[in-house]
Amino acid sequence: RRGAAISNSHLNYAESLLMAELAILLLGLLINSIGILGCIIPALPGPAISWCSLLLLYFLPEYEISTTTLVISCIFMLLVTGLDYVVPVLGAKKFGSSRAGVIGGMIGVVVGLILSLTGIGAIFIILGPLIGTIVGDLVAGGTFTKALNSGLGSLLGFIVGTSIKLFYSVIVLTLFTITVGGALIEAVGKWLG
Repeated sequence: RRGAAISNSHLNYAESLLMAELAILLLGLLINSIGILGCIIPALPGPAISWCSLLLLYFLPEYEISTTTLVISCIFMLLVTGLDYVVPVLGAKKFGSSRAGVIGGMIGVVVGLILSLTGIGAIFIILGPLIGTIVGDLVAGGTFTKALNSGLGSLLGFIVGTSIKLFYSVIVLTLFTITVGGALIEAVGKWLG
């Protein structure tokens, strides 16, 4: 009878451990999902949110995320976030945008974000910088063809910046899943015997 109680408590501990690890996996996957969504929606800092899943693992002793991994991934997150602001401007400039076109593109990002958050339409996240750059270049006295070219450069920059953020966030999701998934498989193995 006593042996059954010990075996039963071992089973309860193993089940509790498995449930805790499953909860951490689900929380991390939720954080990563929000991070990936944030790569597309400018209001959310996607890479930073994704990185928080690695921070979660770092503070849990049963997972092996080293300080070096955490610091390097943080540096990459900061670089990716910085690039996201620079790449659309570089795209507009590369395609011949004037200073007014670049400023118009920046204003377009803010207006597009506000319009998308009010429910008018998420498409304004993409159209805002495009229209802003075109209007800015036209106001500066550029031709419509030149302004359209600059707007397309801004749009291309936006797409490249978004792609870089998505790439980073998918790498973080992969690292998180491999780390937690391996520990989860090990816990299930111990639980099963």
